[in-house]
Formats: sequence, structure tokens, C-alpha cells
Amino acid sequence: MNLEQLRGFVEVARFGNFTRAAEELYLAQPSLSRQIAALEHDLGAELFHRARGGSTLTVAGESLLPLARRMLADAESVRRELAELAGLERGRVRLGATPTLCISLVAEVLSAFHAEHPAIELHLSEHGSRHLLDQLASGELDLALITTSDASTADRFTVTPLLVEELVVISSAGAPPVTTGDTVALDEVASLPQIVFSSSYDLRAATDAAFRAADLTPDVVLEGAEMDAVLRFVERGLGVAIVPAMVLLDRPGLRSVRLGGPAAGSALERTISVARPADVAPTAAVEVMRRTITAGATAFAARAGATMRLAGVGS
Repeated sequence: MNLEQLRGFVEVARFGNFTRAAEELYLAQPSLSRQIAALEHDLGAELFHRARGGSTLTVAGESLLPLARRMLADAESVRRELAELAGLERGRVRLGATPTLCISLVAEVLSAFHAEHPAIELHLSEHGSRHLLDQLASGELDLALITTSDASTADRFTVTPLLVEELVVISSAGAPPVTTGDTVALDEVASLPQIVFSSSYDLRAATDAAFRAADLTPDVVLEGAEMDAVLRFVERGLGVAIVPAMVLLDRPGLRSVRLGGPAAGSALERTISVARPADVAPTAAVEVMRRTITAGATAFAARAGATMRLAGVGS
């Protein structure tokens, strides 16, 4: 999925007509049709009901439209900011992020930022949220992507929620599905051989708490692994794991299913936020990084579908 595809999608939705939208975009109508078809293929869903009288949005198209508009607006905002700072050739950004974000959102963000500003020094700290907040407080970081925060941080940090995502159950794509339904209950997951993370992971605490609240004891076959190892072990069929939906993007060796039932409520969602020290004005480079993070988060939400939404957008 790219910005040209999203721009074409928004224009077709606006006019309800491929030919009229193509004229507005100065494209040949077949080219626009191919763009929309490629976008539908990437998302795995039809976005328009096509008829001789015009094209109307499907349910999937209606869900994507506000996200696409916001993504295009964020991209334009970043473009303007980068144009204003085109002369930015010196500086440093010290970014912290949790392990699950480092292998997903952060990889995309740093790639985009470095392509635009290769002379800016980039430093990355990979730790749990609590340790990252300590590093922010001590002046070791400029920005941190965290998954937990509490009221005690309000006076020391500016914390901006970006995404809300579900934790999902993953298994090997080469093994039979763990369920024939659209969701799997937490008690069913507890009976499956499970790979669990190191106790330093915030999501380990969240899943442990969910099992305790449901009076369940999971069947753990391996404990203490880091994210990359967990994903590889699951791909090899050693067991299942509960992970953030974000890490499943571009991993064809894994299958995921959403958690369902009364025990799988908000405790198995997480909010991803960007935090910075409240009493330190960001440098130009840090501010551009923050905007790049926001644009990257918007793009991830558009790709992930129902398992992820922008913070502040209804589920």
C-alpha cells in the first residue's frame, strides 16, 4: 500500500466514479483501476461496490476512508515540515522503544527518517517501557515509544497515544489452525503448549494478569525468550504465543487468531504512545522524528485492519 493508492481510493470515494476521479488525478482510468485493485489485494478486501451507475464503498471501504484521509493529511504535514527543514544537516535523535516496536514500527520509521536526513545521528535504546521512562527522565533519550504509562508520569512527560492494538494468538502457518472459529477463548489458549516472554516484557505482565484473572494456568513449554526467538519458535511449531498484532505484518510463516470471550477484554489490548520530557523543548530533528513516527503509526493502522486502530478512533 502506498500514498498514490490511498489518494486514488479517497478520490473514487469522493466522486463515486472511477473516470471522474482519474480526471481529477490526471491519470488514465485503467491506471487508477489497477491502483485500486492492487490496494484491495494488499488489504484482502473489496473496497467498492462497482456498478454502471457508479461505485459505492463497501463496509471495508467505509472503515478505511477516515484512516486514509488522516494518513494523507499526516503525510502532507510531514512533507511540509521536511521541506521547511531541507537544510537540516546536523543533529541527533535518541529514540527508545520496546522490543516489539523495534522489530515493527520503529524499523519503518527509522528507515523513512534516515532516507530523508542521512546526516542526522540516530541512537536507539531497546528496553521495557518503565526503563525507557527512566532514561527519558535522566536525559538519556529525546523520545520514547512506550506501551504503558500512569498518572505519575503526567508532570514529567508529554505522552501522546498513537495506536491501540490487540494481542493475538499466533501459531505456525504450517500447522493446523488452533481453532475453526474467528476467535479463540483464553481457556482454550491455556490448554495449548505456549511460549512466553521474558519477565522484562510489559506484555508478559499483561498476559499473566489475564490468566490469573480468569483463574487459568497456561501450559508453558518455553519461558524467558525474546521476541525474535519467540516468533521463530512458533514458526517451527514448538507452541503458540500471545503477541501484539503489529509483529504479524509481513510474516507469512505465522497464522494469527483474535482472542474472544469474556476474559479477552481491554486487558489484552495495549496502547502505544510516544513520550518526551515535558520540560525540554524538542530540537528540529526530534520534532521531525516525532512527526515521522505519527505518520508511520497511521500507516500501520491502515495495514493491520480490525486488530489495530488509531488512538482516539472508536473500535
